[in-house]
Amino acid sequence: KLDQKINTVHDKLDRKIDAVHDKLDQKIDAVGAELGRKIDAVAADLAAHRADTEAHPLLFSVQEK
Repeated sequence: KLDQKINTVHDKLDRKIDAVHDKLDQKIDAVGAELGRKIDAVAADLAAHRADTEAHPLLFSVQEK
């Protein structure tokens, strides 16, 4: 009888842990996707800025170190 109770509690705990793990994976994927979009937007802004400043060499100088 005690073995059955322990197994029941163990099974419930496993299900809860799996549910939390699944939600955590979903959140991590969502954050990763949003971060990827933001990085892409920053890269596009930087490329546009560089193209604009390099088009006006007398006013701006872009140097890499």
